[in-house]
Amino acid sequence: MTLHFENNVISIKSPETEEVVNPFKDNYKSYQELGGILNEKDCQNVLDRMRDLKVLDSTDPQVKSRVAQGTGIATFAKIELNSSEGMLDPKIVLYVILRGDTQPEGAKHHHSQMSDQQIFGETLRMLGDVGSLEKLIKAYPNISFR
Repeated sequence: MTLHFENNVISIKSPETEEVVNPFKDNYKSYQELGGILNEKDCQNVLDRMRDLKVLDSTDPQVKSRVAQGTGIATFAKIELNSSEGMLDPKIVLYVILRGDTQPEGAKHHHSQMSDQQIFGETLRMLGDVGSLEKLIKAYPNISFR
């Protein structure tokens, strides 16, 4: 799948069928069924930011580092990424957004406290990518993804 921006909307096209799919529709219920732990408001906020995102600043050292972290996790878990020149896989885009979040003042629990692998797992849940989530869990048996 690749991200396509048209009229400020992100759509995702399947490379096999060229069918445009919307991973955001009715997403929270599916996310929860896959074991997702973010609350609905935070989950929707992250998805809205991804949808509104036009460009990740590739010159920003933190963005570069997060892209490399997400790519490294996916590579280790043998998760296929469909990135091309100028287009990042949605898994990496969501990972960069989640990893960059900071804990709001007064919040007792926040996903910024999670490991990189756990955040990548939340990303896969948000996108409904069950196959990749299974690969991630298998690749990192000593990390709790619950």
